Amino acid sequence: MAHITLSIPDAVYEQMKKHPEIKWSEVARQSIIKKTLSLRNHISGKELLKLLPLDVQNSIKSADEKESIGFYKKMKEKEWKRKKYLTQA
Repeated sequence: MAHITLSIPDAVYEQMKKHPEIKWSEVARQSIIKKTLSLRNHISGKELLKLLPLDVQNSIKSADEKESIGFYKKMKEKEWKRKKYLTQA
């Protein structure tokens, strides 16, 4: 995996230090992935998996078929509820 170094304004760094519970490298990694994928205008399943938090990625990778179907059903239900809520707004 490649490594990069970022420079940020001191004021931003001070704000980041106030939130040590946040993995800032993970925030940067996800933002870079999202941006590069948006430039291509499509996302594959593997690329989408990379956008998820690492703990979720690991649980999905270690899930068996029955658990995977459960994940899919929950996701489908939540997406349906989200769309229903958006149409009511």
